[in-house]
Amino acid sequence: MLRWQIAIQGYRGNMTIVHKAGNILKNADGLSRRDLANIPDNPAYVPLEAEPHIPIDGINITHIGTELFEEVKQSYQKDKNFHIFTSLLDKDCKDTSLVNALDEVWKNSYHEGRFHLFDGLIYHRTKYSCVRRLCSRLLINTILHECHDSIYSGHLSEERTLEKVKNFAWWPYWRKETVKYCHTCDRCQKANMSTCKKFGLMIHIQEPKSFWEVFHMDWITALPKSCDKRYHSCLLIVDRYSKTPIFLSCHKDDTAIGTALLLWSGVISHTGLFKNIISDRDLKFESALWTNLHRLFGTKLSFSTAYHPHTDGLAERMIQALEDIVRRVCAYELEFEDSDCFTHEWCTLIPALELAYKTSVHSSTGQTSAMLEKGWNPRLPADTLRKDLIETHPTASSFKIMLDKVKHHAKQSMNDAFDYAKQKWDKSHKVPDLKVGDLVLVLTLNFNNIKGPKRLKDSYVGPFVIVALHGINAVQVELGGELENKHPTFPASLIKPYQLTDKELFPLRNPTPLTVPPVQQDEDKNIKKVIQESRLRCKNQREYLVRYRNTVHEDEGLEESEIPESDKRLRGFRHGRRPQA
Repeated sequence: MLRWQIAIQGYRGNMTIVHKAGNILKNADGLSRRDLANIPDNPAYVPLEAEPHIPIDGINITHIGTELFEEVKQSYQKDKNFHIFTSLLDKDCKDTSLVNALDEVWKNSYHEGRFHLFDGLIYHRTKYSCVRRLCSRLLINTILHECHDSIYSGHLSEERTLEKVKNFAWWPYWRKETVKYCHTCDRCQKANMSTCKKFGLMIHIQEPKSFWEVFHMDWITALPKSCDKRYHSCLLIVDRYSKTPIFLSCHKDDTAIGTALLLWSGVISHTGLFKNIISDRDLKFESALWTNLHRLFGTKLSFSTAYHPHTDGLAERMIQALEDIVRRVCAYELEFEDSDCFTHEWCTLIPALELAYKTSVHSSTGQTSAMLEKGWNPRLPADTLRKDLIETHPTASSFKIMLDKVKHHAKQSMNDAFDYAKQKWDKSHKVPDLKVGDLVLVLTLNFNNIKGPKRLKDSYVGPFVIVALHGINAVQVELGGELENKHPTFPASLIKPYQLTDKELFPLRNPTPLTVPPVQQDEDKNIKKVIQESRLRCKNQREYLVRYRNTVHEDEGLEESEIPESDKRLRGFRHGRRPQA
């Protein structure tokens, strides 16, 4: 604006300059927006001082040593195809005899016309880049190490590694070998979480044909102490056929024999003996007393695999439902009942909660568990509101027809519920392609005994050798080191195949240490320890229950003469049973 005022000084007598505030001058005219160049023709020209010349020394040029280039040139002389290829490019003419001397892959590369010789080095030219061609396997491994394993590469994905290698070097099948190099990287396989589908499709557990043939069993612990006996746990039992629950108050430290007595007094008197019990691998359920007792009863014990509660999903879901119900009707740390009948004595409410669940419609069967099991619902206080209504009692034939229809409807509803759950589960899982002898990694999500910071521990540990397959969704591996005390059977969803490095293609990589299972014959039984002692009445002798190191063999009862080094083993067994002073 100052320049314009200077330029129109000769016209001051014929015009007046008036200033308008910005909020009044809404739209400025084009004349005031025009910018006049600061040149001598401009009346408001202001000469500017010349800026001093300041040199900038901010560019640093690094010269790459010639050792790598010389090593590449020397590798050309050691390979027949590279030597012929160099001769063809050096002559800059097509020599048919030299071309025919090349291998088939090299002939195709030569006919592509993408190679040039410069300073004794062969360069591969593409549309956007031109990189050196390598020959020696050591040089190729050096490039792959710098583009993937180096700390400046960070073990990134195969796509990013391919981009780095593409801009640095070229050799036949470079893309395929780079992908294989990334897939067989030991650090990447152990540290990276798997983002693909997990192993293990959903398998239908064979449904029972009658009530209380198969039931699920589990514990609810860490409850507040209740009642005079100070119960702080609950044993939960669910019939798989009718979904009928039984809740039994107990203690967390109950032994296997205490659990057996609780089952005898609270369940078997109403249901009879069972054909199959599905449970997790609790110490009580895996004890010798529990397994031998149910072996005498003819009951099969089905245990879920480690860290896979889906097998015992009916009991796990019932635990959630019971905890929610108890949380709604119990107020923790209240000494007496309040006006809303809330109390901290949860064990006194267990019978009423069990009745409430039995008389509610289950989503899988579409019926109440009491209706499926007995054909009628127990009488509740709410039924007194219907005392004036006329009740019609069915005849024996109509009752039989009604009960059959209810069971058929419940069975169809359970099949529909399983089909729906299987469809959702199988979307994120696939069929495992594993066999005995394969190398696998085990997910460390549930391992707490691995050394080091939890946030920085590897996602997988291994590799381990598969020694047995249990169905299609469980594998048994040979564990070692700090995982030796873990149960060796894992669900397939926690398993990832391990790919060994090709030593011929990648000789610079360190070999991966493997946990090889010891060679054991079927007849070779190494005793681990003696776990129980009993007396044979018919022979008036003692029998000892021993456990073998080889998990293929089950516990077996042996006499003292049949136990190797019996004096030493029995002395240690009796010393362990002796009460400490």
